[in-house]
Amino acid sequence: MNLLAVDTSGPVCGVAVLADGALRCEHTVVNKRTHSVNLMPMIDGALQAAGLTLAEMDRIAVVVGPGSFTGVRLGVSTVKGLAHGCGKPCVGVDALEAMAAGVGAFDGIICPIQDARAGQVYGAAFAGAESEPPRRLMDDTPLALEDYAEAIRKLGERYLFLGDGMPVHRERLAQLLGERAVFAPAPRAFLRPGAVAWLASLAGEEQTVDALTLQPLYLRAPSAERNRQLVEAAHAE
Repeated sequence: MNLLAVDTSGPVCGVAVLADGALRCEHTVVNKRTHSVNLMPMIDGALQAAGLTLAEMDRIAVVVGPGSFTGVRLGVSTVKGLAHGCGKPCVGVDALEAMAAGVGAFDGIICPIQDARAGQVYGAAFAGAESEPPRRLMDDTPLALEDYAEAIRKLGERYLFLGDGMPVHRERLAQLLGERAVFAPAPRAFLRPGAVAWLASLAGEEQTVDALTLQPLYLRAPSAERNRQLVEAAHAE
């Protein structure tokens, strides 16, 4: 199976190409350019580096969320366009699951978190194994950091934190959990597009969708929508 994977859900813009179970190319970048500027050149570069074309892909995978509303929309829209143009099926991949998959084995609970601002995180929890997909222990949920820490306490004794929420909340997590909190080093602290490709390659045919069906995964409404609801509620009073 040949597979192109895309991630623009967080601060890292990433692209990977998987061919016959082998990772042929993985590109990631965090720079002053926006994902909208980086993404298409990275896709072209990854396919060229892998010696393959878009027409040779069997699937196109994308991180559908949770994450930055703008970033998720960009990745999903780009993949919808590519998949529609070449008639390829799509696979939507969960951001937090992909983060956990990139870590591999850990003797404890893998805790990917994204900063949701205002003291909140998008968080989940997984048990990880070296050669298997991570086993989910907690659904993706938007929670206050303290509530998230309390929720994972019930799952185990050691917690590996990663994701863009980790550096933001590292000091507070250390206060809440002490030595039980472990923080991923830089090479394992972000969502790897190779992990997205791997998870998508394991998806059954029933988990693929066409370009029109592919949709983002939002854990809460975008701020513009929330503001609209507040305005409408105020006018209704």
